[in-house]
Amino acid sequence: MPKPKCSLLHTHLCLTLIFCLFFCIVGPVNGSSAFQEQELENTVAGLLQQQPKTYQEIDQALRSYKRDTLALNFFILKATEEAFAAGRSYALNQIGTVYRNLSDFDKSIALHQEALEAAETENNTEFVVYSLNMLGVAFRRKDAVKTALDYNQRALELAESIEDPSTHIKRNINVALNSIGNLYQTLGQYDLAISQFERALELEKALGNKLGLAINNQNIGDCLEQQGQLEEAMERYKTSLAFNDAINNDFGRVICKNSIARIHLKQGRPNIALNILEPLLEPIAKNGDPFIWSTIFANLGWANMEIENYRVAETMMLKGLEMGNTNSMPSRVVYAQKLLSDLEARKGNHKQALQYFQEAERFDQQLKDDRNVRYINDLILRYEAEKKNSQISALAQENELVKLRLRKNQTTILVSALVIGLIGTILFIMYRQYQSNYEKRVMGLEQNMLRSQMNPHFLFNSLNSIKLYIINNDKKNAVHYLNKFSKLVRRILDGSSLKETTLSEELETVELYLNIENIRFSEGISYSINVADDIDPGQLKIPSLVLQPFLENAIWHGLSSKEGEKNLWLDVSRKDDIHIVISIVDNGVGRAASEKIKENRVIQRKSVGIDITKERLANFAKDYQYGFSIEIIDLFDDEGAPKGTKVVLEIPTI
Repeated sequence: MPKPKCSLLHTHLCLTLIFCLFFCIVGPVNGSSAFQEQELENTVAGLLQQQPKTYQEIDQALRSYKRDTLALNFFILKATEEAFAAGRSYALNQIGTVYRNLSDFDKSIALHQEALEAAETENNTEFVVYSLNMLGVAFRRKDAVKTALDYNQRALELAESIEDPSTHIKRNINVALNSIGNLYQTLGQYDLAISQFERALELEKALGNKLGLAINNQNIGDCLEQQGQLEEAMERYKTSLAFNDAINNDFGRVICKNSIARIHLKQGRPNIALNILEPLLEPIAKNGDPFIWSTIFANLGWANMEIENYRVAETMMLKGLEMGNTNSMPSRVVYAQKLLSDLEARKGNHKQALQYFQEAERFDQQLKDDRNVRYINDLILRYEAEKKNSQISALAQENELVKLRLRKNQTTILVSALVIGLIGTILFIMYRQYQSNYEKRVMGLEQNMLRSQMNPHFLFNSLNSIKLYIINNDKKNAVHYLNKFSKLVRRILDGSSLKETTLSEELETVELYLNIENIRFSEGISYSINVADDIDPGQLKIPSLVLQPFLENAIWHGLSSKEGEKNLWLDVSRKDDIHIVISIVDNGVGRAASEKIKENRVIQRKSVGIDITKERLANFAKDYQYGFSIEIIDLFDDEGAPKGTKVVLEIPTI
């Protein structure tokens, strides 16, 4: 819970008074201390007089005090007195970064939030973007994925909206991309993460920022390592290390060397890893970042475990675990506990090994559940927002086109004779009204089709299936199901705006739909899709999403109530040079039995998918020389018992 603003300001005032009392009571030890105090006062006085609004101008003056919390608090007090909001925002963010590096995330977040409010009071976009990014980084370190993503996305959107961005704004675009990439990495979406890091890498090259190049190469290496591409990851880590050496960045060097040592451990070279890790204890102790410090202790324990130095290994791993617990870093706790479980198993202490393992799994499961639920909800909300923005943009463009046409018509009316102009205007209005009614009807059909495809019943069941996999810790199936579900949603939403699509794309969408429905039926449906050799699916056009309603009927009205073997066949053949024939056959209970089952249901739901599809096929056929046909045939065996249903669609191709 962030501290109230009055509490934070009180803290700043107290620290500033301590700073002043120190010099009053103790007095300067030598001339150098007095000079430094006077230099700070002169710097602060100059900034308060000029009150610059850009990050670069303020940072140039206060750069040497960026990690000096006493000096920064002194500056905050003076900036508050003079209503210097930009300077106050700068100093609050710097102190927040200090606390973040000490893993005091709650205090860090409170300071960054106060910095954001200060920037917003004077509508300073540069400092608003910077504060949003810093909040995103702090929440990411707390594993609050959704909140972090919100802040970094806001920072990125605001920064990219600036027409002539400053160098600092460009740097913040890269920071946002890097942070978003880190969030995808946390969620295990490594390809998405790498794409963000690569984009940031190109922008950092353009800026000539070696620190940014080091950070993004390090992050890409982390993703590659998680994907098992150890050699490629090692090359990225070495590239990052070279950039850190070039700018003499001790902290960056520690991070790179720790990662390189971890690769050596995974490749079975513990002695090399020890030689790299042991010299890192002194520089990381000076830096004091518990997140990296905890990892180094754990990796030192791992290396000692591999050379069977179990006593030292346990000491190091327990230090890493304690540091993770003390600083509320769940991912570091899980990492240390899994290593301790492995160590106890090697020592023969299987009960203790099981306890560590179970505790690690409990932490890990809690993290995964929270991350996945937040991530799915966030994706759905963001996609809907993007879709609405696209629709608004399209309507605005259409509005501009209509205005342009009206102006052109007005010019024609003025030049033409009054009678001809009047007749032309009437005809134009009639034509536009007919065109508008036709477009509205087609749009209504498309929207009804979309609603019938993506009905709440289907979405609810699909998301429940994903939720079940997550609860059962079946990560592989959850990701597999979610990927297929998201692809199908994307295809249906894209297809809803298209009048027609290729047969090959339609069949891919059909296969995705059948695959998802089959997962929900525990793979109990055997289905096949066959296309005749004389048909090129990539060349033929059919209405988009035209087959799904028939497949849904076959599954939910024919096969769902059937006991035993469930089969579904989809065949595409050519009737003649004019038509293709698409047949959908199931071995379900038949239409008569399906109607009886439907009558006995408590909730009656009217299916409108077939009627909408017929109307869409009629609109589609208007652009061709020949018509279409739909035939639904009840199938019976030799004894007259129902054995399924066959749907035959004839669609024109010319």
